Amino acid sequence: MPRDLVRVLSTSSIIEGEIVKSRLEDEGIPVLLKGGGNDPYAAGTAHVFVSADFEVQARLVLESANASPGDEAPIPSEDAPDG
Repeated sequence: MPRDLVRVLSTSSIIEGEIVKSRLEDEGIPVLLKGGGNDPYAAGTAHVFVSADFEVQARLVLESANASPGDEAPIPSEDAPDG
């Protein structure tokens, strides 16, 4: 993973972070997922990072996932308030 990483998403759940990571990797975007805590329940904030070279593509994937109708839950926005 390159050094010039950009955070494209923060979420309150490592599970949501894993879903986002998988979705981005399916699009060929390398992802670094950090956080989630060290406990067996993987609680805590998760941060999704991509290389700056893939930032625009990653954000487009995340936006299209939120805009698409379907059975899947929307991916939380980094700017969304916690709670």
